[in-house]
This record gives sequence, structure tokens and C-alpha cells, in this order.
Amino acid sequence: MRHVIALDVGGTGMKAALVGTDGTLLHEARRATGRKRGADAVVETILAFAADLRAHGEEHFGESAVAAGVAVPGIVDAEKGIAVYATNLGWRDVPLRALLGQRLGGIPVALGHDVRTGGLAEGRIGAGRGADRFLFVPLGTGIAGAIGIAGRIEAGAHGYAGEIGHIVVRPEGPD
Repeated sequence: MRHVIALDVGGTGMKAALVGTDGTLLHEARRATGRKRGADAVVETILAFAADLRAHGEEHFGESAVAAGVAVPGIVDAEKGIAVYATNLGWRDVPLRALLGQRLGGIPVALGHDVRTGGLAEGRIGAGRGADRFLFVPLGTGIAGAIGIAGRIEAGAHGYAGEIGHIVVRPEGPD
């Protein structure tokens, strides 16, 4: 059965699925990012998880995935396929699309910002469906927002739109 790999990398864990080209959910899996081991270990964990998903698809559905979509936190250059910076994961300038493409046998790989891709889905099939404008703000290990305008998610001039972030100003301050 033809299918794709969907992988959502968070600050502490990853969620993944194999999805049929008709939209049918075929398989779900979760794995920790292992961020305490450092950025290189996180990247290797992502690559290994994707390879395991590919192998699962081959074993259970008779063929390899035809494509993969990966969403990561932080600053992302989706056009170049680079995970530019993620405080929670400690990486800088990781050519994740190319690395995943190599690990997955050369299939097409799309790399996107986790909250923007979530916002895009919310606008197409969720609560934002049919709305001309909406704001999507999921709370997780980090915090960011996706700004939906006229069926698109606004990335901003430099790709930072919605990067709300968080910084501790006074560690001993009030909660």
C-alpha cells in the first residue's frame, strides 16, 4: 500500500505515523528525542526513527514510503531544508532534509516548522477551516504561534513570524 512518513519532532518527544496516500492512518509510534545527550544524538535519533518507520512500512505494507514530511521546532528554512536553530534541542544549521533523504533511500522529504505545519492543518481541516484569519498557539516544551491569513500560514519576512519564545527574566521572581 502506498504511504508516506509523517514525523513531528518536539522538544522532548517525537510522534510519527505512516499514512496512506488516501489519508488513512496506518501506523502510529512515539519516541523520546533524547535531547539530554546533545544535538548530534537528537539528529541521529530522528534519522533512526525515520528509518525504523520506513522498515515498518516495507514489512507491513509491502513497499517503502513514497515521501516523508517532518516538522521540527525552532527556526526552520523550509526552502533549503535546514533546521536553523532550536533552543530546546540544541542544534544549529542541521541539513535535516538532506540527511533524512539519504537515510530514507532518496525519497522526497519536506521539512517544516512544527507550529506552522500544525497551524496549516488546523486551517485546512480543524477549527480554523473556512476562517479568513486565525491564530494557532499550541503549548508544549516551547511556545510559538501560527498566523493564518487567507488560507496560508504567514512565515514573516525572515521566517520568524509566530516565534513567541520564552526567557526567564528573574529566576527568583513570582510564578
